[in-house]
Order: sequence, then C-alpha cells, then structure tokens
Amino acid sequence: MNTSTSITREKILATAEQLIYQNGIQATGMDLLVKTSGVARKSIYRYFATKDEVAAAALNARDVRWMNWFRAESDQAPDARARILNMFTVLKGWFESEGFRGCAFINTAGEVGDPQDPIRLIAKLHKQKLLAYTLELCEQLDIADPDPLANQLLILMEGAITVARVMGDYSSADNAQAVARLILEKHLAAEA
Repeated sequence: MNTSTSITREKILATAEQLIYQNGIQATGMDLLVKTSGVARKSIYRYFATKDEVAAAALNARDVRWMNWFRAESDQAPDARARILNMFTVLKGWFESEGFRGCAFINTAGEVGDPQDPIRLIAKLHKQKLLAYTLELCEQLDIADPDPLANQLLILMEGAITVARVMGDYSSADNAQAVARLILEKHLAAEA
C-alpha cells in the first residue's frame, strides 16, 4: 500500500469512527461518510466492499487505540493495586473529556441483534481485552484466584461507563473506585 493509499484509507476510517461514535452505525450512511470525509464514494468502495466493512475496520482501529491509551494511562501508577484503582481515575478523565458519548463498543453492540455479527464480535473482543488487562493486574497482586476479582472489576468499570453515559453522572467512576477499593481489600485480606 503506497503512502497516498494509506492516507486515504486512514482518513476514511477516522471519519467513520468519529461518525459512528457520534451517531451510531445505523445513522452513519455512505452519503454522510462521503460528505464528511471528502473521499469519493468510488474511492471508499475501493477499500471497503460495504458500509459494514468500514464500520468493522473503524471499530477495530478504535479498539487498538483505546486499549493502548487506557493501558498507558492506568500503568502510570506505581504498582498493581494502584494501577487497578487508577483505572477508575482514568475512566473519570475520559468521562469528563469533550465529546464523551459512552463506550463505542457498548453503543454499537446495542445496535446489532445477531451475536455473531462482526460488530458484536469486535465489541466482545474489546471487552475480552479489557478483562485480560484487568486480570494481568490482578495476577500481579499475588492472590490465589485473581479471576473473580478481575471479573468484578470489569463489571464495575462497565457499570461506571454506562451510568456516566446514560445518566450523565461522571462521579460513577469515583463510586466504582470506592467499591473496587473494598473488593481489593477483601481479596488481599483473604490472602494474609
């Protein structure tokens, strides 16, 4: 792929991602993508056979970028316990950022009924990656069974994201962090 081709493809994906995050998949048609990106319809179809392919590629790109950002921000804390709690601080900063519209993966998965649809599978993969990162941190705590703790923390994060989006309550990250602190203390005390 030459540089010009790569730039055009990235422009299509960046525009599609922005439109999908703002409006959802159903409201993001090819006409809007053409108009917003400034890329001709014929050129878009040179890279992607359907709107669904554009959406899937855009969501895959968002997954990579979001996970890299989330890990880098969360990992700024000095140890695993602090990183776990910092995940909620990072989420709150995201909630308070301009243009926050909730989780793109929760939003798009809600638009698709078929659990085997590529969009739903991308959303599931994103949540599996978030769980894997959380489990990685829990394993560093040196507790006997880190899996239940990682699953509990994932539910707290997902709940905080949903409450922030649906209710506009960005303190949901603080509330989830407080519960995470209690759960962490319980798991660590069981090991002592």
